[in-house]
Amino acid sequence: MRFETNREHIRALAFKYRGGVWTLLFFVVYFLAEPSRGSIYLGLPLVVLGQLIRLWAAGTIKKYRGESVKAEQLITWGPYGLVRNPLYIGNGLIGLGWALISGSLLALVVFLVVFVLLYGMLIVPWEEKYLGNKFPEEYNNYKKQTGRFFPKGMIALDRLRGPFDLRILWISERYSLAITVLGTFILIFKGGVLW
Repeated sequence: MRFETNREHIRALAFKYRGGVWTLLFFVVYFLAEPSRGSIYLGLPLVVLGQLIRLWAAGTIKKYRGESVKAEQLITWGPYGLVRNPLYIGNGLIGLGWALISGSLLALVVFLVVFVLLYGMLIVPWEEKYLGNKFPEEYNNYKKQTGRFFPKGMIALDRLRGPFDLRILWISERYSLAITVLGTFILIFKGGVLW
């Protein structure tokens, strides 16, 4: 029982400090970076795709920021009709894009290891336990229809339809968007390959 309590405490801390871990991870990638035109062409589309997925997901849910897991309702439409963790898929694509832009194999390996540990082993199981307890039957049905990170089976178009709020999107995601753009330019300009 004590092991389970410690594991849950670690998962709660990972969720609470995920932004700080993400910032440290960016600096590791930056300091290892030696961008080239080829690495930029390889990574930049992933950064853009990741941010677009984040924007779609952020406009679908009312509130997702905070230091603890909360949910007023279970969101099962929009990108959540495809997978259970579209925000984290967006993060993963942005981070993978940054690691590829860096042109450093070590940065790529560090990113992948930290991402899998942080999200795959700590944060996502923590959130799933919370949602399973709060919405037991509904969440169990939802899990049967969607994968954690990859869609399951045929995609029903009606699962993509649902409320989307540009105002909430802007309030929730404007700083993340600015940080993604700034971080991307910092990495690209580190190599001086554009001039």
